[in-house]
Amino acid sequence: MLEIRNVDKVYQSRGKPPVHAVRALDMKVGKGEIVALLGSSGCGKTSTLRMIAGFESVTSGAITLGQRRIDELPPARRKVAMAFEGYSLYPPLTVRENIAFALKAQQLSHGEVSRRVDAIARLVEIEDILDSYPRSISGGQQQRVSLARALVRDADLYLLDEPMGQLEPQLRAVLRGRIKGLLAERGMTAIFVTHDQTEASALADRIAVMEDGVLQQFASERELKERPANLFVASFIGEPPMNLLETEVSSADGGIRLSVGADVTCQIEGRTLEQTARQMLERTARVRVGIRPQKITVGSGGVRVRVVSNQWLGDQSHVAGEYDGRLLIAVTPNKIAARPGDIIPFGLEARHLHLFGADGTCIRHAEAA
Repeated sequence: MLEIRNVDKVYQSRGKPPVHAVRALDMKVGKGEIVALLGSSGCGKTSTLRMIAGFESVTSGAITLGQRRIDELPPARRKVAMAFEGYSLYPPLTVRENIAFALKAQQLSHGEVSRRVDAIARLVEIEDILDSYPRSISGGQQQRVSLARALVRDADLYLLDEPMGQLEPQLRAVLRGRIKGLLAERGMTAIFVTHDQTEASALADRIAVMEDGVLQQFASERELKERPANLFVASFIGEPPMNLLETEVSSADGGIRLSVGADVTCQIEGRTLEQTARQMLERTARVRVGIRPQKITVGSGGVRVRVVSNQWLGDQSHVAGEYDGRLLIAVTPNKIAARPGDIIPFGLEARHLHLFGADGTCIRHAEAA
């Protein structure tokens, strides 16, 4: 198991203010688990990966792997394999020699090295360039060589930094399935960095969402979508993102009334609210309401919107509608016969609403489907 305990990373630069890249990070990754570090550029995910690998020092805190504290060890003694975003291949060596480099250090036989190199090359589809040199192959091929060099090793932990960012979409989709199968079959513990939600969902057992150096939530994709911890996670996870609306709150018949707009209200029954959530709602006049685009009904309901756009994507329609000066996005599997400027109804049900307080914390999740 990998355990990251209260880890901070601060970059100091002469003449410039310090940059606090990672803040009080706590994470536990189980043996054989595949974890994604997901976030926008500069959120701290690559700094985290490099601290685990040993290429960045830990400012404070501790990292342990299999009961060994590793943050004080040099990279070569950590039993960690890493595929770098910048590839970091050895220019004088062929592709085959790059992949085999770490295996030879394990004093494996020539036949075993060749067998393992050939197998991983087939998996990432680079068997036809094994005798080429890094300078003569494309960026996407170099990325697959870096990936193969990491995965071919015997290690306690595999770290993959944007492992498929340079690949064309079709090949990326194929390799996701193959790599997930390899990791699962061999029980390999892996952490990979990505800004691509689809990649995180396809590969990871759990996803760590980061922003501004802070771990916002660490959970399965389903939990991130259905039970977001805060406003950031709610708006970051999902495509299209969650609709968010400023809403007035008032008490009504033992429950809570939400005034979504000039003439639309939703009522949440008191029995569906936890005591803490009810007390918070009774003390506030306004909250942010969130609803997933897939939970909005198109063609019926009490919210009349002016269509801004209507896109058919082959298996679903994305309809954007303006209501009371705010934009709502709805996703439906049906084709919608509406043009920009048309007025059509949207339906918002109280059971599908998430509620967020002034500090962004989630007060109430939507009811389970």
